[in-house]
Order: sequence, then structure tokens, then C-alpha cells
Amino acid sequence: MYFYDRLTPVRMLLNLADNGKKVAKKGIFAQCISSLVLVVIVLILKPEYTVATVFGALSFIIPHSFFAYWSFRYAGATKSKLVVQSFSQGLKIKLALTAIFFAIAFSQLNAPPFPLMGAYAVAMVSQWFAMYRLSRMS
Repeated sequence: MYFYDRLTPVRMLLNLADNGKKVAKKGIFAQCISSLVLVVIVLILKPEYTVATVFGALSFIIPHSFFAYWSFRYAGATKSKLVVQSFSQGLKIKLALTAIFFAIAFSQLNAPPFPLMGAYAVAMVSQWFAMYRLSRMS
């Protein structure tokens, strides 16, 4: 019994990052679902904008997923410097990946800006709504 009680703080420390990872996964899932619905609507109404819409959604989902993974690598008070450093690095990498996606979309795909930026905005806003809803549920 004493051995179990001694390990309890360690388990709590590991669960801090796990809860953040679960919330991030739910947010990313909401982004994917809303982006998929948008792509299907665009495919039906304006098929010529489908590639731009897909690339716009991926321009937010992939960098944000990487940021979420990078941010929740560490948890706990003993690793506070690593948490801050990881968060900062994740933001920089997210910004760089987003810029690369936009550069590819505009230079290689000649994507029209409205569907590309619209899909990007839908993915971003759906993540905000998902986080708001998840915070209200807990």
C-alpha cells in the first residue's frame, strides 16, 4: 500500500500531459470533420475549387497537429522550462510549416485565394469552437 501511495504523484504527473493530448486530439478531429464537410460541399457546388479547399484545410490542420504534438511532450512543474521551450519551438515550426504550405499552394498549384483562405479559416474556427465546447463540457 505504501509503495502505491509513493507512485501516485508520478502517475498524476504523467496524466497532466495526457489530458492535454486528449483535448488536442478531439480538437484536431473536429477540424478534420468540419474540413471534410466543407470539401464535400465545395466538390458538389464548385468542383474546380476542390484542390484549393483541401490544401487550405491541410495548411491549418497539419501545422496545428504538429504544434499540438510538440507542445504536449512535457508536463509538470519540474519540467517547466522544457514546457515553455517546447511551446515556443512548436509555434515557430507551426508558422514555418504554414508559410511553406501557402507558398506551395500559390506557386505550384496556382490556387485561387478565396477557397484556400476560406478553408484555412474554417479549419481554424472549427478548432476554436471545439475547444470552447470541450471546455464547457469539463
